[in-house]
Amino acid sequence: MIEAWLAGIFGLLIGSFLNVCIHRMPRDLSVVRPRSFCPGCEKPIAWFDNIPVVSYLVLGGRCRHCAGRIGWRYPVVEALTGVLFFASVQSHGMTLVALKYCVFSALMVGLVFMDLEELILADEFTLGGTLIGLILSMWVQFESGPLHPFLPPFNQRWLSLAEAAFAAAFSAGALWLIGAIYYRIRNREGLGLGDVKMTALIAVFLGLQPALLALMLGSVLGAVVGLIYIFVTRKDAATYELPFGSFLGAAALGVAWLAEPLFRWLSGFPA
Repeated sequence: MIEAWLAGIFGLLIGSFLNVCIHRMPRDLSVVRPRSFCPGCEKPIAWFDNIPVVSYLVLGGRCRHCAGRIGWRYPVVEALTGVLFFASVQSHGMTLVALKYCVFSALMVGLVFMDLEELILADEFTLGGTLIGLILSMWVQFESGPLHPFLPPFNQRWLSLAEAAFAAAFSAGALWLIGAIYYRIRNREGLGLGDVKMTALIAVFLGLQPALLALMLGSVLGAVVGLIYIFVTRKDAATYELPFGSFLGAAALGVAWLAEPLFRWLSGFPA
């Protein structure tokens, strides 16, 4: 239990860093320098005002210097990341599997809120995360997949890497094809390349079937919530840009914690 609590505290710190990335990456700003500052008055934030969640509550959600409102996103990202890190270690112990879930959770949280606020999915998260997922697939291995029946039983690590790469290529390619068909029919972009890259990221971490399920659930969730939002706000449906990555990331987190273990369980049954 103590390891899980330590992981949760570390998750809070990672969540604080994710907030920096969410604000700065879409603006092409360094996430290292300068240190954290108030977007309103641009005053540097002291360390005691930068404690995840706690400082937000102590300050009443306002900057100490200018009393400007601090967005709700900051404590939510920190708390959510902390909870997911806690759950990862609580469920899997201090293992590489827990590390995989922690990394995946951090990437998804960052992308969900980045797309929600800025309609941008940073390559540092999507492409960088895909590379990390490919590397992790060699140690946290896929024990089954569409390639297993067709490939010789060579080194399991390389077979797992092949499964992860195939899952990424197939799922991202499927989404890209849907976007291309939409463009041909409507003569306007329906999906961004960021969504395609994010799909590849999800696939290398979860595998093909869970990634396709996340894609389907994210599409349904985005369509339903998007239509409700357009109706309530009376926006133009023809020009409204849906933050699809936010819904895709939320669906992927749901699949990772609910459906992906079910897939593993079912794969243990004989055909």
